[in-house]
Amino acid sequence: VRWTDSEVGGLDKRTFVAPELVRIKSFDGLTISGYLYKPPRATSTTPCPVIVHPHGGPEGQHRPGFASLYQYLCVELGVAVLDPNVRGSDGYGKTFVTLDDGYKREDSVKDLGAFLDWICTKDDLDAKRVAVWGGSYGGYMSLAALVHYGDRLRCGISMVGITNFVTFLENTSAYRRDLRRCKYGDERIPEMREFLQRISPLTSAHKIRCPVFLAQGARDPRVPVSEARQMREAMSNDASDKWFMVAPNEGHGFRRKGNRDAYQMALVQFLQEHLL
Repeated sequence: VRWTDSEVGGLDKRTFVAPELVRIKSFDGLTISGYLYKPPRATSTTPCPVIVHPHGGPEGQHRPGFASLYQYLCVELGVAVLDPNVRGSDGYGKTFVTLDDGYKREDSVKDLGAFLDWICTKDDLDAKRVAVWGGSYGGYMSLAALVHYGDRLRCGISMVGITNFVTFLENTSAYRRDLRRCKYGDERIPEMREFLQRISPLTSAHKIRCPVFLAQGARDPRVPVSEARQMREAMSNDASDKWFMVAPNEGHGFRRKGNRDAYQMALVQFLQEHLL
């Protein structure tokens, strides 16, 4: 028995896409990195669309590994997936993980802008067909990218994403508030409250013009469902196409197979309509 040879349900392993480590310079010269999963069919004559997938946390970290949805996107749909590890990510030292704290929050969003610039330099990636997709803090990053770089993005997906830092900090479970205030800032301080309101995607929802898909668990103790609902209402007259999914029996993310399958099928359909 070879324990290192995982069972893959009859799929042809030769078609699997392996991630490529990429390193770039951000707006201030900081080196940031990420992993690119690129379809074999991508060439300079047939460049492929790209999904930029910021992680949650914010102290998360993308690491190389097997993800069935990534393989489907790459192999079946011909879409590249870019996993950026922006400033504030774990695994790069104690200084790096604090570079997005408090008033430096939007520097991490600018890192996404640097990755968009990098995509423009790759002739096998289609800079005119780029989407952003993230969950939790990655959902905030996705919505913030739509606010700041909407003219460079086709669409965006936010899964259990933060839409307003003030309402998030006030409504997240009590045991988490001080932990999150250490990273995002204390909304009880007037100056910080004004800053958090200003940078929240909800405040700039009118700037989002491309299609958006919001997905949320109704029982989420971390990012309450009210975050998604208020964003949907704020975008009601502005976004070109709005998709909204709430699972009544889910929390922070979709764990039940039926819900997960429905979400992933909706995600693929959304991408087929607005990215491909």
